[in-house]
Amino acid sequence: MDKILCEKMYETYYMRVYSFIMTLAGNSSLAEEITQETFYRALLSERTAFRGESGEFTWLCAIARNLFVDESRRKKRFREMPEEMDSGKSLESAVSDREMSLQIHTILHRMEEPYREVFEMRVFGELSFREIGRIFGKTESWARVTFHRSKAKILERMGEKNE
Repeated sequence: MDKILCEKMYETYYMRVYSFIMTLAGNSSLAEEITQETFYRALLSERTAFRGESGEFTWLCAIARNLFVDESRRKKRFREMPEEMDSGKSLESAVSDREMSLQIHTILHRMEEPYREVFEMRVFGELSFREIGRIFGKTESWARVTFHRSKAKILERMGEKNE
């Protein structure tokens, strides 16, 4: 399409096409995006795309409507996809993680003190080693060593359950 003709169409019909899409979408940013895409597609189209069987505005609205329908379908498909966790893990992975979490909690429940409490404070309470040491009246190094020992015990016991 001729650049000058396209600029003229843009100046003439931009607000009308935008208003048309705004009534369909009810969202100004989506309407603006679709309107821009409409004129981009019109610019890229061959001269044969606009056959003169209808007015230019009608042709532009047909392009815009088709883009809106495509966008609506895409959004609907996106909503129907199975939910994934924030970290991008699949549903199967989430179930596996849930089972592992249950296994860890079971092991923690049976673990002797202070290992269980230190592990819970660090992982679930998100406390620093310095804070954990202070709570127990011990050093930061003691908290680190105790946490790593509790982690090793959990891993060891998980290995025993999986064998």
